[in-house]
Amino acid sequence: MKIFLAQQNYHIGNFESNTQKIISAIETAKQQGGDLIVFSELSVCGYAPRDFLEFDDFINKSYAAVDIIKQHADTIGVLVGAPDRNMIREGKDLFNGAFLLYEKEIKAVAHKTCLPNYDVFDEYRYFEPAYNWNIMEFKGKRLAVTVCEDIWNLGDNPLYRICPMDELMKQEPDVMINLSASPFDYTHDEDRKATIKSNVLKYKLPLFYCNAIGSQTEVVFDGASLVFDAFANLCGEMPRFEESIQSFILNDDGTINAPVIETASRMPDKELNPLVLEENLNIEMVYDAIVLGIKDYFTKMGFTKAILGSSGGIDSAVTLVLACTALGKDNVRAVLMPSQFSTGHSVTDAEQISKNLGNPYDIIPVKNIYDSFLTELKPIFKDLPFSIAEENIQSRTRGNLLMAIANKFGYILLNTSNKSELATGYGTLYGDMAGGIGVLGDCYKLQIYALAKYINRNGEIIPNNIITKPPSAELRPGQKDSDSLPEYEILDKILFQYIERRQGPNEIKAQGFDAALVDRVLKMVNVNEYKRNQFCPIIRISPKAFGVGRRLPIVGKYLS
Repeated sequence: MKIFLAQQNYHIGNFESNTQKIISAIETAKQQGGDLIVFSELSVCGYAPRDFLEFDDFINKSYAAVDIIKQHADTIGVLVGAPDRNMIREGKDLFNGAFLLYEKEIKAVAHKTCLPNYDVFDEYRYFEPAYNWNIMEFKGKRLAVTVCEDIWNLGDNPLYRICPMDELMKQEPDVMINLSASPFDYTHDEDRKATIKSNVLKYKLPLFYCNAIGSQTEVVFDGASLVFDAFANLCGEMPRFEESIQSFILNDDGTINAPVIETASRMPDKELNPLVLEENLNIEMVYDAIVLGIKDYFTKMGFTKAILGSSGGIDSAVTLVLACTALGKDNVRAVLMPSQFSTGHSVTDAEQISKNLGNPYDIIPVKNIYDSFLTELKPIFKDLPFSIAEENIQSRTRGNLLMAIANKFGYILLNTSNKSELATGYGTLYGDMAGGIGVLGDCYKLQIYALAKYINRNGEIIPNNIITKPPSAELRPGQKDSDSLPEYEILDKILFQYIERRQGPNEIKAQGFDAALVDRVLKMVNVNEYKRNQFCPIIRISPKAFGVGRRLPIVGKYLS
């Protein structure tokens, strides 16, 4: 049997575009003699549609798209993902379905059993778990069709009571097929492969795994679809972060007519969650994920041009490179806004990176605007000493200038704040925290340096001085980040334990960190939840990002 996998970049709710993509892939597979083509989870409507699923019109359009697609499923079988109304019994109105289309009919539908509601997932809010499990008969093969999370439960996952594959095995299937929408994070490549391979080892069946690619606001899907033969040899590994259609010949004995990429003896061994921050871990994937995140955010929202504040610091420099790569250098405008506290090299560094990249840039000094604010505020401020209030006026002035230009010319402002800053509240609301999308908000400062070095791997794009100089907000004379924050070498490691690993203060202190410092850092994280709650969406590259996947009370208090 010749089976195609089509990992495609869908647009949530854009049924016309999604349908045309799917039909195009079907026609390609038919021309090449395909028997079956497999698409990813909820491919018809895009993943994850969230509360769109509560609109009858949305579900009707999804069914209408399936009806159009099935007209092209004449001589070839098609497995697509779409919501399916619950017509069986009580429960939620919808199932998360995998539709088998053939001979211009819906031949069968498999429903997802394991509905994740952790981190960025919230499927149990919308879907009912499957009530029954049946193999699909197709061209002499017995297909065990599952949806994403279903193969992450091998009978030992405490989140779920039922293992769908255990149920399907009672009907003696010939092959496992999984439609997936598994998001990227920099820890996820090996554990995902290990999970899929574990299914093959347990059930002694070949497995075809089709994953989505593309970014949906903050969540990035990396593709990397996989094919294992019945003997646990990896015979297919599709590219990351790009659309691809590939075919594989499945033989009756469970072998695949394809070169073995990894033998059965090679077991993926990467931990699901690293115990410490590894700033260089899969840094090239992090780079590609952020580029795709920017590109898709702009494309799917109908935007074309971006603007950002270029300070001569490493965060804005890395953001500028990523944006130019994603959108093209002519579509990214950098604005340099020096104040009387800015160092001369900050301006020259910021100018140099724009010259290296070839993107347009402007220089707008903020001193006069800043002084006018102080003049108007003097009757209220009187002779009180210089404080954070004056520092933040500079930051908010820059935010106003950037937003004014964005509004005038139709730009979207890219936010350059990093995860270390967002965690500790080291940023100004409505100032440097303004933006339409957070480019680096899921990267710790140490990861920003790793990205900068990766960017410069073949030559200097980011001026070396930007990478080596001490980081500073330059909002007062001689200011350095280390005046307000612990050194990033220590700070990021504490933050990683608290945010990614969910270690409490006593557990972190037991790892050898200074007790007073741990208390200070965790207090900064907790009291600044109100700032993060007002922040823009962040492109997710870690297993625990700020935003929809991390839900904490603004008024909560947790220190011991």
